[in-house]
Amino acid sequence: MKFLFDFFPILLFFGVFKVAEMYEQTSFAIATKFLSGLVSGGNIKPDQAPIMIATVVAIIATTFQLVYLKLRGRKIDAMLWVSFLIITVFGSMTIYFHDDIFIKWKPTIIYWIFALVLGVTQFGFGKNLMRQAMEAQIKLPEPVWKNVGLSWMIFFFALGVINLLAAFVIFKGNTSAWVSFKLFGINGLLFGFIIVQTLMLSKYIEEEEKA
Repeated sequence: MKFLFDFFPILLFFGVFKVAEMYEQTSFAIATKFLSGLVSGGNIKPDQAPIMIATVVAIIATTFQLVYLKLRGRKIDAMLWVSFLIITVFGSMTIYFHDDIFIKWKPTIIYWIFALVLGVTQFGFGKNLMRQAMEAQIKLPEPVWKNVGLSWMIFFFALGVINLLAAFVIFKGNTSAWVSFKLFGINGLLFGFIIVQTLMLSKYIEEEEKA
């Protein structure tokens, strides 16, 4: 359930973009009516409407997450605040300048912030955030925990680079393909990394069960 909640804005962004792209003229009319007053120059092109509408929905969805957690009296993770701040800033720039370059940078900024936070806390303050997140499920030797933290730092940094390559090189000029890659490609890499790491750490799980 938490998984769906966390991915709610991403799934909604993808779904809204694809529907708006399918009905471009309708989405253009909606964007012109409701968003033209928010953009520089006030003019929106038909092919810009899907990404702008999807961006607005993503901002609203992320805001909804924060409001929902607040109303339920639950703790809001720092990374959710970071995601909210970045989607709001870069999403607003996407809408104002009616240019998808800003929203395409947004995932990379988030992944690099994750990598930076992991690196600063582990090497600067001696705190391993991945250990704090995973220690309840698995016990590992100290050197292994350091490697786990380092591997996630490298992975998040690499994800940021991969997103830029996909957005501005591989799928340059094809926002629709990038939106699909953002959902399926990036998350596929994330799940694949988790599976590989789980397999690599499985021997420690087996040793703990034997003990």
